[in-house]
Amino acid sequence: MTGPVTTDPAGAAHAATAHDLSGSATLWELVERRAARTPEAPALLQAADSARDDRRLTFGGLRRAAERTAAGLYSLGVRPGTRFAWQLPTRIETVVLSLALARLGAVQSPVIPIYRDREVGFALRTAEAEFFAQPGVWRGFDYAAMAERLPASPRLLEAYEALPEGDPATLPPPPSSGTDVRWIYWTSGTTSDPKGVLHTDRSLIAGGSCLAHALRLGPSDIGSIAFPYAHIGGPDYLVMLLLSGFPAVLFEKFAMPEALDGYRRHGVTVAGGSTAFYSMFLAEQRKDPARRLIPSLRLLAGGGAAKPAELYHEVRAELGCRLAHGYGMTEAPMITIGSPDDTEEQLAHTEGRPPAGMEIRIVDGEVRLRGEAVCRGYTDPDQTAAAFDADGFFITGDLGHVREDGHLVLTGRLKDVIIRKGENISAQEIEELLYQHPDIADVAVVGLPDETRGERVCAVAVQPKGAGQLTLKAATAFLQGLGLARHKLPEQLEIVDELPRNETLRKVLKYQLRERFGGA
Repeated sequence: MTGPVTTDPAGAAHAATAHDLSGSATLWELVERRAARTPEAPALLQAADSARDDRRLTFGGLRRAAERTAAGLYSLGVRPGTRFAWQLPTRIETVVLSLALARLGAVQSPVIPIYRDREVGFALRTAEAEFFAQPGVWRGFDYAAMAERLPASPRLLEAYEALPEGDPATLPPPPSSGTDVRWIYWTSGTTSDPKGVLHTDRSLIAGGSCLAHALRLGPSDIGSIAFPYAHIGGPDYLVMLLLSGFPAVLFEKFAMPEALDGYRRHGVTVAGGSTAFYSMFLAEQRKDPARRLIPSLRLLAGGGAAKPAELYHEVRAELGCRLAHGYGMTEAPMITIGSPDDTEEQLAHTEGRPPAGMEIRIVDGEVRLRGEAVCRGYTDPDQTAAAFDADGFFITGDLGHVREDGHLVLTGRLKDVIIRKGENISAQEIEELLYQHPDIADVAVVGLPDETRGERVCAVAVQPKGAGQLTLKAATAFLQGLGLARHKLPEQLEIVDELPRNETLRKVLKYQLRERFGGA
């Protein structure tokens, strides 16, 4: 067992203003302090199909809009502690509504737009939602009709283009405590009911502070939110904007190459989201290698899934920008993050360092966490009891180790360890090696049930256009050439057009691969 590791944040020399603001007790206090400091600075930029339809909101305007909406919600009966669920796309109105609820001290439960009847019904029931805001008909789906047919019966509110408004003079005082549970986020729920994750204003501020101090961004930067704002990464990124005083471009719908015009038009300097986002940018860059994809881009940053070292080097060589990858989850939105000031080796081969106050303990190879950014538990007390050890460390289920330089290296997940003939095999190790093959554009490795071996190793690969048909023999020969032990070699290879991924941070849904190829 390795003892707790605590380090200073990678961005310890970040601007004093960010350090000052990170001490805010509540999210609303942080909004007020940023609005007072730079009221006319842009905060949110809504990317539309054309420049004439783009919208923007300053930090001062964000505070005023949130106060008016808070007053409108107050007139509808929303009070401190009211349970308010919302399922909305990444829009200025969504951020305003969420901050209005923070101003009131309501308990809000964001629901990702891809969820449907089963997941949404579960979330509304479990959160005991009294109100539910949805976008009406969005991208061809009728969210209002879905809400009407669910057994749960919160009061429905459409919140797409217009939000309720009122006189801020009618509002009660804002909340003063940032340690009360006011957020319920939901895990993916890919194989069972989602887990409701309990957060406070302070846990969200702690996560966003780590991001801000590590990336060292400032007022001259332009960020981007291309993932669902209802994801835990939404407030994580917003806190960074409020601390560092720069704007972000919001993408209501993210698809390549359509989104590129928004990145270029607004001069985005920082983009990303997850490993899959990096790969999508690379795929577009390769269509025209002689022209920089986004001329203003200087940094890709994200997390949510492991990053092969080869992918880091491809980003550096082809996109011409730095890549700072991090490690986070719904239960702890920012655990470690790379800094642009880290060495090339550190950025390529680790997930960065933990911020001040985040303790990492390695127990039998498993990563465990304790710190302010860690959630308070789950809506289910039994799940909470099982998630923390006797010393109060959160049990992540991820495997890894902390290097002497304080950087964390992830080696896989406990559930992603393939046990073949009693030997443990890391799926991530094989994936990172296969990713180096010139005829593989994307890959996932899973363990499949096997009567004689217990599990067999199956590689599922996506090939780039124009590549010759990859065979299992060629793939295993390539791995052997890189020194992979024979007992780790794949015994099954499947070629697919694309890997199944979720719609938030584009994580591979490995359970679908196991279901699809498990009987082969």
